Amino acid sequence: MIELEGVPELIDPVMVAAFEGWNDAGDAASTALAHLDREWKGEVFAALDAEDYYDFQVNRPTVFIDGGVRRITWPTTRLSVVRIGGDKPRDLVLVRGIEPSMRWRSYCNEILGFAHELGVEMIVILGALLGDTPHTRPVPVSGVTSDPDLARTMDLEETKYEGPTGIVGILQEACTHAGVPAVSLWAAVPHYVSQPPNPKATLALLNRLEDLINLRIPLGELPEDARAWQVGVDQLAAEDSEVAEYVQSLEEARDTAELPEATGEAIAREFERYLRRRDGGPGPGHATDGSEGTGTYLRDSSSGRTRPPKPPREEPGRPESAEGSDGTEDSTEE
Repeated sequence: MIELEGVPELIDPVMVAAFEGWNDAGDAASTALAHLDREWKGEVFAALDAEDYYDFQVNRPTVFIDGGVRRITWPTTRLSVVRIGGDKPRDLVLVRGIEPSMRWRSYCNEILGFAHELGVEMIVILGALLGDTPHTRPVPVSGVTSDPDLARTMDLEETKYEGPTGIVGILQEACTHAGVPAVSLWAAVPHYVSQPPNPKATLALLNRLEDLINLRIPLGELPEDARAWQVGVDQLAAEDSEVAEYVQSLEEARDTAELPEATGEAIAREFERYLRRRDGGPGPGHATDGSEGTGTYLRDSSSGRTRPPKPPREEPGRPESAEGSDGTEDSTEE
């Protein structure tokens, strides 16, 4: 069910999606989207009908007490919008949900219907997978797309994955068939410490998203959480000599593989991120309370739905290349 009542005209909107479940190792992707929603105070404007897509014996509803009244929360997918002001305002449409149990094609078509109604320029899907990567090194994040032109212009990898896939891969392919530019960002989570949360992987996804859409994202306490997480895993690894030796072997393999990647380009990418965060003022990552900027409501008289006009397309800036891989790209899904 599409409910677009009360959605203002959006400025150069990008849809960012993440799904709990198979595509979300360490809950890194869903936590990244929750962080965006929390930091920018997203306003939920629609939800998919849970009856259409979820097996409630797999994803059970929860009961809670609200003011002495028992209520039920059903597993579903919700859409929210965040208004981002500053010198270069841009709005985000956040799609946050659980991987559906059934009717995946209808599910993807419904999400693409929202994207069309809102004039979305590009869809970015966040995911996380288990890989042979050491927790002591930067988290590898791969940016992949099914669109050869998009891969070339945005310096991404063109996906070559073959094998079982999840809703991230299905939505990516649905975007390709619908002619909607789409990118998937995959973080590699150490398989020997896969339990959630993994703030280091979440931080890596947000940094890569920041580079991709040229938007400063407020990180809050996430960097400190990532450091504390690594210290905790260091302590656990030090208590087991076999684990410590295994981590050391992963470090050696990673360092050897990435030696040619320690180039001026990687240094420049980190320096640009530093400059973006050093600048004072609200900047492009400052969220408004909805009273600033555009807030015009337009209605399509033929359908009765709020339908913002599609803003003029700006030439997207060329983002920096993705971080080096640790050899997990063969298991990266679409």
